[in-house]
Amino acid sequence: SSAIMAETQEERSPSLDDCLKLLKGERDEQRLAGLLLLTKFCKNDDLVSLKKVYEAVGTHFLDRLLRTGSGDGGENRDVYLRLSVTVIAAFCRVPEIASSVDMVSRIPLILEIMSKRPATNILEECYELLYLVSTACEAGVMALVNSGGLRVIAPQMSDLPDGSHAMEVAIKILQLLVTKLSSEIMNIERFFELSLVVAAVARQFAVLHNALKFEALHLLSAIFCSDYSALLHEPLRSMPDNNWADHMRTGVVSILQNRVAPSEKLHALILAESMMSILGEKWLIGRVKLPSVEDYLPADRCLLLVLESSHVEISVLSNELAYMKYEAPSSTVEEHLLKQRYLAIAFSLVEKIIKYISTVGENEGTLSDEAVFLKVIKTLDETVKVVLEYLKDAKEHGKKRGNDLLASVRVIGSYLAETPDACKEQIQDLLDYMLSVEGEEESRPFLSTCFLLPMLCQITMKDEGCRLLASSGGYVAVVECLVKLIQSDGQNGEDNGSIFLACDTVMNILLKREQIRFSPEMSTCTGLLKALVYWADGTKDASVVMMAASICSLVFDFTSEDALLKQPGFDGSSLDRLGRIIARSLPSSGQGTSDTADLLEIIAAGYSRWGDRFPTIKKHNR
Repeated sequence: SSAIMAETQEERSPSLDDCLKLLKGERDEQRLAGLLLLTKFCKNDDLVSLKKVYEAVGTHFLDRLLRTGSGDGGENRDVYLRLSVTVIAAFCRVPEIASSVDMVSRIPLILEIMSKRPATNILEECYELLYLVSTACEAGVMALVNSGGLRVIAPQMSDLPDGSHAMEVAIKILQLLVTKLSSEIMNIERFFELSLVVAAVARQFAVLHNALKFEALHLLSAIFCSDYSALLHEPLRSMPDNNWADHMRTGVVSILQNRVAPSEKLHALILAESMMSILGEKWLIGRVKLPSVEDYLPADRCLLLVLESSHVEISVLSNELAYMKYEAPSSTVEEHLLKQRYLAIAFSLVEKIIKYISTVGENEGTLSDEAVFLKVIKTLDETVKVVLEYLKDAKEHGKKRGNDLLASVRVIGSYLAETPDACKEQIQDLLDYMLSVEGEEESRPFLSTCFLLPMLCQITMKDEGCRLLASSGGYVAVVECLVKLIQSDGQNGEDNGSIFLACDTVMNILLKREQIRFSPEMSTCTGLLKALVYWADGTKDASVVMMAASICSLVFDFTSEDALLKQPGFDGSSLDRLGRIIARSLPSSGQGTSDTADLLEIIAAGYSRWGDRFPTIKKHNR
């Protein structure tokens, strides 16, 4: 083999020597001939020869050649351009040349050449050159960002042939670029350019079946995980053609239904979550045409795959997180946060699917058949059981605080809002605990109760549910939640939906007080009455007045004016305001709707029971 080596050395060295001699010549013609010779014999991976040639030719001549090629007119302009770009791209294979100040300073000129839409092979060499300089040094990427790299590359992407080498290099350049873009340097033009990139790369993600498909997936995932991604939603929504959204669905389906690494499935789920945030849950439903399959896949295939994959992720991640928390607390903070982030994405997907399923049969929701619907419900049920296990584990380890625990309560709340009787036994065991969970930014539990309100409101329509809430700390939790909702935005009406749910839940329990032998604490009563006064006194909304008066009327059954006045922070003016609310609610008989007729009955019946114990309120109602 050494003989063969020697022979090839001999064959090669004259060529290199000839080339170097020509390059060191006095006249431009000699140097041009030397460079042409270089393109004939020099292999791209022969870094030693490339370095020698680069040193011989010098940067000055290369720049002149590049300017001549990129200038206007001149009979051999194209030849010069092709030669200069090819040779400079070859030199960039030597990392120290690629990272040199000279090379970085050529980036604006290369981008200018690209913007003039040169021949395909020249364009390919330009992409190659940009990629090599960007990967060789930080200054290269920053020059690309600051010289408008995105502005030049973005509109060209859709013209590059599917799966071509130029497309591959463009995607790799964009992966580098995206990491360097930050909210501060983004503007309307850049968001528009990035939306063009998303559309073009989505097509590659759908149509390719090779390693580049995964590069496209990683680029899209990086864009949607960036800190500026939310501002990209609007430009994407206003794309003139919606093919990109179908391409996204096709790509996601093909990743999720094939045997690929779990990390790739996570990337696909990130895309699915982003797509639903941008275009709504209906994005999940749509025909999918895979290149390898003749017919269209059923329209609900994407929904099923996303749900099943989310179920798997939640099972795996909740297991890993529990292990890291309770068995191996030495694991790193970064690991922990990353798993929590992925769990949040899977939770978000499940919640969006629950939201979609709840509209089936109402407005635009469609599922192909009953069997698919039942399959979705079964998977949701299994997923919620996994999440309940995760909470049970946390309860047993005495952990109540954590955004992952709060997110778990939220998923359970959104499922039980639709099917309040699901997982009954586990819910009964864990209800108290779930109401005590708090997020990392909370000083006491609040959001956990908000998330469970729709379910609590429904289960308290029956004695059994009222008993469960009254016997645990559930009633107090709901009252505290109601008080906080009213304090935070009771008078601007923003969260009236949640306030009314909490009111209904409190009222359901108070109406069944005799059946369930319930008597609330005095301190809970006064806190509730003061909040209701704040909410209803001075409002023009009749439904608010009626609801507040009804609950006050039911609370008065447990107390008297004298007892209330002994409570700290409760005085004559509070009673006067309560009197005004009751007075406003009573004369509105006859003008109420059927909803308020029930409430009027509660108020009137209550007044006849406790009126004598509340002289101040009686005074207002003469």
